[in-house]
Amino acid sequence: MKIVMAIIKPFKLEEVRDALTGIGVHGLTVTEVKGYGRQKGHTEIYRGAEYAVSFLPKLKIEVAVAADQVSKVVEAITASAKTGQIGDGKIFVFAIDHAVRIRTGEVDADAL
Repeated sequence: MKIVMAIIKPFKLEEVRDALTGIGVHGLTVTEVKGYGRQKGHTEIYRGAEYAVSFLPKLKIEVAVAADQVSKVVEAITASAKTGQIGDGKIFVFAIDHAVRIRTGEVDADAL
């Protein structure tokens, strides 16, 4: 079992969700986050004053999947979240040691 965590641009959420649903992934967690990468933020002008935006709004998506689905999930997220511009995001994959579905008590792969 693995957790696929992706940091994406907010306006790409629906495309990513549709892509994941299309490959059979039906559950995901979305969190609003802020951060920056190599671009270190950017500057904006508001009412004639220029100011620095150090942390950019992003979404963090977390999906728990079986280990054999990881490559399909990563490909689906990459294809649907890509704009070709700086700040498209990153994908990280983590191992899951143990999972429990609270409602039924199912464990590990059955809990996903």
